[in-house]
Amino acid sequence: MYSNGGPATNGSLVVCFGEMLIDFVPSVSGVSLAEAPAFEKAPGGAPANVAVGISRLGGSSAFIGKVGDDDFGHMLADILKKNKVNNSGMRFDQNARTALAFVTLRSDGEREFMFFRNPSADMLLHESELDVNLIKQASIFHYGSISLIEEPCKSAHLAAMAIAKKSGSILSYDVNLRLPLWPSEDAARDGIMSIWDQADVIKVSEDEITFLTRGDDPYDDNVVLKKLFHPNLKLLLVSEGPDGCRYYTQQFKGRVPAVKVKPVDTTGAGDAFVGGILSVLASDTNLYKVTSIGQALKQLVTWLFCDLEVIGSSRGNNRKYVGTGRLPTFEIWFRD
Repeated sequence: MYSNGGPATNGSLVVCFGEMLIDFVPSVSGVSLAEAPAFEKAPGGAPANVAVGISRLGGSSAFIGKVGDDDFGHMLADILKKNKVNNSGMRFDQNARTALAFVTLRSDGEREFMFFRNPSADMLLHESELDVNLIKQASIFHYGSISLIEEPCKSAHLAAMAIAKKSGSILSYDVNLRLPLWPSEDAARDGIMSIWDQADVIKVSEDEITFLTRGDDPYDDNVVLKKLFHPNLKLLLVSEGPDGCRYYTQQFKGRVPAVKVKPVDTTGAGDAFVGGILSVLASDTNLYKVTSIGQALKQLVTWLFCDLEVIGSSRGNNRKYVGTGRLPTFEIWFRD
């Protein structure tokens, strides 16, 4: 089944491919999943979060993925539409349910996940269901690694990348490692790296660098440049949580410190960061070529922190996002 989305906008369109699901988050913070007294449902999925973030920042975005032909799936499609994200690339599976995930930020600062996908609809997207015309309109085609785990979604993912690349799109890759979803650590490492050399823009975290390099120092520029920077890569971003981010291009490298603020909830912070970066890059796809990218990143991060009051609120109670240099989840941006 197909969704009814508005027409895509040419030029600066960012098409996000992958999973969209329902996150269940505890009604109180700082507890384990077992300790949570109750849960609230919230839209989630990194590619969908990024698409909504770009739209909230005034950009043009679309989402391609599959959900169940159930109440949750149609709710997610409606949420994208309400947030002015083109959802015409969504598909609905009549035999599989929309994916569910339980996620919490424990008092020790560690996130805890529990996924229900056996299989879920997002894993069952077929190449034949791709909205090829929508992909061809993308100035940036963005994706993660979760859609590489299982067939037939893996083949659909690879086909969509090929279409986008042939059409001249910039390929944007956020590692977004979710190790419990992979059969093994080696499978995760191999799967993530299998498409590494095709990306033009990559975002990776310090922890993900350590995982992908089998324990190397994520703060060592030599490690990053020798093991992760490939000849065709235009921009590599390393997120450092409360410390900001580093950036690497073929001509230069640098670092942008984060604004120090008090955290409320860091879930989805990486998606917020990627959405901000891609919204800027979509407006000027040659930005990575100039030495002013450091200043552009600095302005972007500062603007996002200063204007969070305008673009986000938390679960309807208007808590301001003054977190430790991390941006708020777009799951919260979904909820005005």
